Amino acid sequence: MFSERVRNISPSLTLAISARAKAMRKQGLDVVSLSAGEPDFDTPANIKEKAKQALDKGFTKYTPSSGLVELKEAIIKKFREDNGLDYNLNQILVSPGAKYVIFEVIFSLVNPGEEVIIPSPYWVSYPEMVRLAAGTPVFLETKKEENFKINPQELNKLITSRTKLLILNTPSNPAGIVYSRKELEEIGKVVEERGIFCLSDEIYEKIIFDNLTHISIASLSSKLKERTIVVNGLSKAYSMTGWRIGYGGGPEGIIRLASNLQSHTTSCPASISQYAGIEALEGSQEEVKKMREEFEERRDYLLQRISKIRGLPCIKPQGAFYCFLDISNFLGKKIKGKIIKGSLEFASTLLEEEKVAVIPGKAFGRDDFVRVSFATSLEELKKGLDRIENFLNNLT
Repeated sequence: MFSERVRNISPSLTLAISARAKAMRKQGLDVVSLSAGEPDFDTPANIKEKAKQALDKGFTKYTPSSGLVELKEAIIKKFREDNGLDYNLNQILVSPGAKYVIFEVIFSLVNPGEEVIIPSPYWVSYPEMVRLAAGTPVFLETKKEENFKINPQELNKLITSRTKLLILNTPSNPAGIVYSRKELEEIGKVVEERGIFCLSDEIYEKIIFDNLTHISIASLSSKLKERTIVVNGLSKAYSMTGWRIGYGGGPEGIIRLASNLQSHTTSCPASISQYAGIEALEGSQEEVKKMREEFEERRDYLLQRISKIRGLPCIKPQGAFYCFLDISNFLGKKIKGKIIKGSLEFASTLLEEEKVAVIPGKAFGRDDFVRVSFATSLEELKKGLDRIENFLNNLT
């Protein structure tokens, strides 16, 4: 009766947990949400003001399907100045969110039965998008001991005649890892030599810590640039999740196909959001800097607290606003007769018993982990961590 392709798609566990936490809050329960995938800050005032001006001037009509020329020009300037990448207007696509850019690129590149290599742990939507395109997700299992980073030798072993695409995410969700130039060069060498494409998801580029520098793999060589689609957006860096503006830069042929797809699906991104996006990229970056500094302060507090909780290790996140906690020491334990078999039971029971929402690691391909977001106030972080510690102490 229904589409088999869509029936086989799993719902997003990240959105499901967040929705459940919100519902409990509406019931008057004191829920601490450490599940959010969005900044808790307001959109900077200068960006909102430009949106108001656009409204007052009547910029409320359809725009070109692939995005306003003025916004594309701002994106081209951003790529050139921040990433050392030169693109023309025909190599830029503006979409309703970075997620949709990723979907369009996968749909434009992958034929039925072709393989897409996805490093695990991964962002929850990558595999489902590949399946929607009738492609085959192939998971590259990364190791905790190697900070969940791609091992180039293991990557090379996974590539077959059916491999079309590698998905790379730096800074990453859920582990917050950041790849160095040397590491990207080694991955890039495999991409070049084996002739596959690379989708580089760089949405957390501006949220990076410890004085590290973000490197785009496409900037490392002209050959890599020809085989890489760089995806970014305004949601995370500018706290504009609800504005739905993402963008991509890449080879003209791929961008043209993705633009054609967009013209028949969403028509175009929202006009008001696009005008606000121009200000986000071209206006003052002071608020972006302040948000990044606040995230780093929260990250440091979280790590300091976690280090004092016995049996709960995590890898130090170098970017984004997540910490991937290893709960393997608590699997098989009980609380009030409930057995913690995996991350789903851990997250569900934690929410029931202590009113703290975290995301099960199973959503990211690792059932022995949970993801904690520090996109919330220090006060809420402290309360949430106190409750998590109490929960773990009550497991037997």
